[in-house]
Amino acid sequence: MVAGVSGLATWTHEMKFLYISVICASLQFSYQNPMSHQTLLPNILVVEVNGALGQQPLSCLDSAEELMRRDDKGQDIFWKKNGQEQAQRGNSYLVQLEESSGGGNYTCHNKDGSLLNHTVVLIQEDETERRKILAKTDQEDYLKCFTQNYNGEFHCSWTWHSSRVGKVAFIRAQRISQNNDAQCSVDTSGQHWTCYSSQSNFSCSVDSSGRRISCLDEQHCPYAEESQQIHISVYVRTEYFLVENYSKYFYLSGIVKPDKVKISKVNTTMIKWTYPSSWSSPYSYFPLTFQITQLRGKCKRCVNPCSKATKTLKVHSTDVCQFEIKRNIKTVCVRAKDALCNSQWSEWSHFRLKGNKKNRKNKHKHQQKRKQT
Repeated sequence: MVAGVSGLATWTHEMKFLYISVICASLQFSYQNPMSHQTLLPNILVVEVNGALGQQPLSCLDSAEELMRRDDKGQDIFWKKNGQEQAQRGNSYLVQLEESSGGGNYTCHNKDGSLLNHTVVLIQEDETERRKILAKTDQEDYLKCFTQNYNGEFHCSWTWHSSRVGKVAFIRAQRISQNNDAQCSVDTSGQHWTCYSSQSNFSCSVDSSGRRISCLDEQHCPYAEESQQIHISVYVRTEYFLVENYSKYFYLSGIVKPDKVKISKVNTTMIKWTYPSSWSSPYSYFPLTFQITQLRGKCKRCVNPCSKATKTLKVHSTDVCQFEIKRNIKTVCVRAKDALCNSQWSEWSHFRLKGNKKNRKNKHKHQQKRKQT
């Protein structure tokens, strides 16, 4: 009887232990928030959350020696969030995370109110969630990147969501390698970035509109074939400390789009056009293919009459191009693309041909005489 009671007690104890273990495991899983965190820049911390309750610890003084030298051992340190004093005291602070809240500008102070340190906490939602800061259509990416030549400079733009206008929080640009060791910094204006790695050096600037960046690969050689893709990452944030990362991979040859060509008239039956002044040279090494269309009908109200082009002709040339036009043509359209890769066409350039006023006047007189006879 005693053995049976003892066995029952042992079984009950094991079940309690198992029950408590399950509860602890469930709590640990439920509070696996934040999912991760990373330091973008000194004093800027990005915390990735999944919507569950969680906490993110912050430290005011990182050095244990500095903390121990204080008479109060850090007990009198107080914290503020966005300028509002918080109840927590001491060298450590626990940021309360719930859904996408918890971000802010956290500062720690001495008892007399003097500033000791600060950390901007940005909240990044799980990337499986719907993006909220930038907008796009189904046919395009969030980041739209292009270059006008092979000199190493490129541009990327984006569209803010209609209900959220933010600003650039961080830029990383690098050539893809096994190390991926790019270190990026920003100047005091917050608009000019530099990224250095073992494979490349990039400089990037945010334009005044806040909707576009221009970058330069300072080690790029236009005469050598690209062996590594460019990886550009742009972190954008809102005033409510929500941040999202938008990335794109590409070769310059994949985003090159020449500027518009310049068309001029040679004589009544001949036009000519030249390579865009921004295109890489020599043209024999960077040849362009041109597409031409001739339109007979007038379209005075058309902003771009070339959009109606149906029949086109391709021309290959490494110099100034001359082209004989057909009779009764009203408009000639020309655009260009890299002849050696499957890249984008430039925007159409068009040239409206004006008829010979003297010939039109003589033709009108001739018609009048025929009517009189």
